[in-house]
Amino acid sequence: MNHADHVALIREGVIGGGTLWADLGSGGGAFTLALADLLGATGTIQSVDIDESALRRQAAEMSARFPETALVQVAADFRQPLPLPPLDGMLMANSLHFVRDKVPVMNGLLSRLRAGGRFVLVEYDAARGNPWVPFPITFEGWRDLAAEVGLTETRRLASVPSRFLGSIYSALSLR
Repeated sequence: MNHADHVALIREGVIGGGTLWADLGSGGGAFTLALADLLGATGTIQSVDIDESALRRQAAEMSARFPETALVQVAADFRQPLPLPPLDGMLMANSLHFVRDKVPVMNGLLSRLRAGGRFVLVEYDAARGNPWVPFPITFEGWRDLAAEVGLTETRRLASVPSRFLGSIYSALSLR
């Protein structure tokens, strides 16, 4: 996938969803860049990842490509309580599949999402994982989990084929 693919997967979930977002488990920042492309100069992204070297690479790329979008980096594990302000939106792109017990993690994260806020998920549409994607969640599984943690109006946004585990989907849920 390239930058245009990343933007296309999340566009519908992000546009019109406020300007203060978190990218949770952002890694090197492929989806952070897509989020910056959509939020533009009015946006602020709280980029959360445990890997400080990935955050440094991400900061350099953001500065070169989207210097007008504010980037606040948080070197932390998103599975633990985070020092985040109330957010308009949260993006988890290819990171939830590292969590076995998703309910407590989601409950902790959603405590930082304002009422009416948006939660955008990008995930492999598979019920079984592998060593690199240990705990994926199908869209149907996500819809059930989202309801269990109090998210509403869950819907699939887009889907793209993947060499690994069939396809990748994006979904939007509201708090």
